[in-house]
Amino acid sequence: MAFLRSLATSTTTIAAASAIPAAFAFASLSFSSPSPSSSQFSKTLTVSSFASASFLKSDCVGLVKSFSPTPAAVQMDTPSIESKNSASQDKDVLPELLTEFMVDMSCEGCVKAVKNKLETVNGIKNVEVDLENQVVRILGSTPVKVMNEALEQTGRKARLIGQGVPEDFLVSAAVAEFKGPDTFGVVRLAQVSMELARIEANFSGLPPGKHGWSINEFGDLTNGAASTGKVFNPTIQGTAEKPLGDLGTLDVNDGGQAFYSGAKQKLRVADLIGRSIVVYGTEDKSDPGVAAAVIARSAGVGENYKKICTCDGTVIWESTNADFVTSKV
Repeated sequence: MAFLRSLATSTTTIAAASAIPAAFAFASLSFSSPSPSSSQFSKTLTVSSFASASFLKSDCVGLVKSFSPTPAAVQMDTPSIESKNSASQDKDVLPELLTEFMVDMSCEGCVKAVKNKLETVNGIKNVEVDLENQVVRILGSTPVKVMNEALEQTGRKARLIGQGVPEDFLVSAAVAEFKGPDTFGVVRLAQVSMELARIEANFSGLPPGKHGWSINEFGDLTNGAASTGKVFNPTIQGTAEKPLGDLGTLDVNDGGQAFYSGAKQKLRVADLIGRSIVVYGTEDKSDPGVAAAVIARSAGVGENYKKICTCDGTVIWESTNADFVTSKV
């Protein structure tokens, strides 16, 4: 059961080895413009559960989208180009994104408690609460782990349901889930701009020390990490010495846990669907990998308001974190 998991089939492993899926669900997002001829427009985030897309506008890599307006919309500022670029230049600050949580709220008192708590968290720029849908939308540079912990500190259950800059991209978010038997964890990728992606990861069950990790060419897990191919490296974006898919090194603590948050230049989430993320036994990425997981499309903002899992009928509040990722992190 997975409320946060891929909108595409999560069991895709071998078939994704050389072909990237091209069909994606439409999100309920919209643009608004002061005049038909104006090149400048204001962006409106739509929170309707369902919407009909009137047309798609694709750029050369098929990432950009545009949708017709829907009846009900809640306006919220989205990250500006300036804020995206400035954040990417500071390695200690994550780029700003919109993040959606479903939070167990029932009254205005709940809304006030949630807002008051989130407004004390460093990196959060704006908070909007939709009590009717039990949805909290957060704009900022704070890691998902920190926001989730802050919400649960209010005494309310919280579930991540979407992330990204949805009005700009067809595919704004992706996820890779490590489900054991030894290594558990989740890696989240979100598109910030055409040339920048945000990456967050949690792992447990790894041997203490330094471990290399990377995005690999294929999502074929027939032989585990050994069948995932080489480190992903598009010729126009990476180099032989530093492939684009090289994610560097994970520092695993004595408890076997590793946490990562950062940004990667030139990385496009849409190009990664169906590939894999591999963790190695050492810093040397030529060594056999010890764990691998397929990268699948994840829900963007405004795309996932369901409270009952269609696969087994479980209500979202009856689930645990293990239902989202079978892990100990």
